[in-house]
Amino acid sequence: MADPHDGAPPRHVHVEKKKTNWVAWIALILGVLAALFALSRCNRDADETVVTTTTENTMTAVDDNNGVIAATQNAAVSTLLAGASGLGAYLAGTDALPGRFVFEKVQFDTNKSDIRAQDRAELDDVAKVLKQYPNATVRIAGYADARGPDAVNVPLGKARADAVKAALVARGITASRIETGSGSDRDPVATNATASGQQENRRTEILVTRR
Repeated sequence: MADPHDGAPPRHVHVEKKKTNWVAWIALILGVLAALFALSRCNRDADETVVTTTTENTMTAVDDNNGVIAATQNAAVSTLLAGASGLGAYLAGTDALPGRFVFEKVQFDTNKSDIRAQDRAELDDVAKVLKQYPNATVRIAGYADARGPDAVNVPLGKARADAVKAALVARGITASRIETGSGSDRDPVATNATASGQQENRRTEILVTRR
C-alpha cells in the first residue's frame, strides 16, 4: 500500500545551521594585534637608536667624576676642528649648539700652563669676538699630550683652561660667562709619537654653550 505522504512536500524541513568557529576568529584577531604591537616596538627602538647615535657623535661629553671633557669619545685622533678664527661667524649664524673651536696659536710648553707671549694676539681676537656677543657663554677645555698619566694630565689640562679664562677675563670678559674643564690627553688632534704632534695636543679649545 502506498504511503499517503509519498510525493507530498514534507511538513517539517530541518536545516542545519553552520556553526561559527569563534575560537579561531579570536585567535586570528589576537595574532594580528600581537604583530602590530611588535612592529610598533621595532619602529620605536629604531628611532631611539638613531637619536642615541646622533647625540654621541655631536655632543660633548662631560665626566663629572674627574672633570674630563672629551668631545670625540674613543677616537684616536679628533678631526675637522674649526679654528678659533671662525668663532665670530659661528656666533653670528644659526648652526646648532654646541660649537667647538680650537685655538690655533695658544699652546703650552711641557708640564706648564703659562700663557706665552706669542699667544696673546689670538686671545685679544677671541676677547673682541666675545665682547660683540655678550649673551654667549663658553667652556674652555685644556688638553695635554699623552706622555703623562691621568693623575698629572687631568689637573694640567684644567690649569691650562683656567689660564686661558684668566687671560680672557683680564681682557674684559665676565668670568661667569666662562666655564673651564680638562680634556686630559683623551682627544688628540695630532700624533703623540712626535714632538710636533705633542705640541699640537697641548692646546685649549672653546666650546660655545649658548649664543
